[in-house]
Amino acid sequence: MNFILNAVMSAFSSDLAIDLGTANTLVYVKGKGTVLCEPSVVAVRLGKRSKTPVLAVGLEAKNMMGKVPGHIRVVRPMREGVIADFEVTGAMLRYFILKAHNRRKFVRPRIVIAVPTGITPVEKRAVAEAAASAGAREVFLIQETMAAAIGAELPVTEPKCNMVVDIGGGTTEVAVISLAGIVYSKTIRVAGDRMDSAIIQHIRRNYNLLIGERTAELIKITIGNAYPDLQNLETIEAKGRDLASGIPMSLSIDSEEIRTAISEQIDAIIETVKTVLEQIPPELSADIFERGIIITGGGALLKNIDKLIREESGLPINVVDDPLSAVVIGAGRAIEDVGLLKKIITE
Repeated sequence: MNFILNAVMSAFSSDLAIDLGTANTLVYVKGKGTVLCEPSVVAVRLGKRSKTPVLAVGLEAKNMMGKVPGHIRVVRPMREGVIADFEVTGAMLRYFILKAHNRRKFVRPRIVIAVPTGITPVEKRAVAEAAASAGAREVFLIQETMAAAIGAELPVTEPKCNMVVDIGGGTTEVAVISLAGIVYSKTIRVAGDRMDSAIIQHIRRNYNLLIGERTAELIKITIGNAYPDLQNLETIEAKGRDLASGIPMSLSIDSEEIRTAISEQIDAIIETVKTVLEQIPPELSADIFERGIIITGGGALLKNIDKLIREESGLPINVVDDPLSAVVIGAGRAIEDVGLLKKIITE
């Protein structure tokens, strides 16, 4: 009976893979590939949230940040890789699922969701329940680093060591993978969001200028650099509110100053990589020495992050071609390969 029901439901829906990230959510539809990449942001009306639909989701909601009246709140329901607001996350997932299926309401897809390696059983259950409340027929959870390795086309099922550094918005994960399992991993809740906060604090402390999250993110993306490069300084205008006078103002800031501002977060990522290298068995170390380290996630786009890790570790470093999509592509390949999915599902 269950087989017949699943067959009927499959005729009306396409299975999905979701990278439910702190900064961005990506959706992969079986047979179609990645169909959606939008910010994990939701705009809601205060007071009567349960009776009033969310006002905006994704890019539309992100464009409202810092510009809404008092009765509207723009929230990021994912914080440091886990659900911070269950109800809003469920609404966001429903929106993305319908959008991925061209707004057909009769959809009950099977969904694979990539989650951070270090999350607790309670946090895993919250993710699965949010997806179920959004209309999923079945929910499977896989680890983000495993998905990233699959997306990077690494031979994860072979007795070979693959090391992945996934730098996201809320977490940085470093994992050593062999025989479809994670031999050793370490997750820190230091990544792109912490860098944005560090930029905000640096500019406030040194210039008495208050800038918003979107401005900080733009500065990081535009001129952020992980490695000292005094010969090729870049500059950008930072616009915000002067805390002394209360009036809008702008100032020019350069890439070396931003590198200094985010150096604490970069150092934490480097130390995590070194810690993992120190903990793995010597047989696997030999594989890593030959094969190097793969970097994925949005943080891989930070200028010269690969150069810095290469210098600090002494190992070959490779940034995947599309680091932002590696996790969702890997999760998508898992939903299309049942045998592989069974091997890598988390408990």
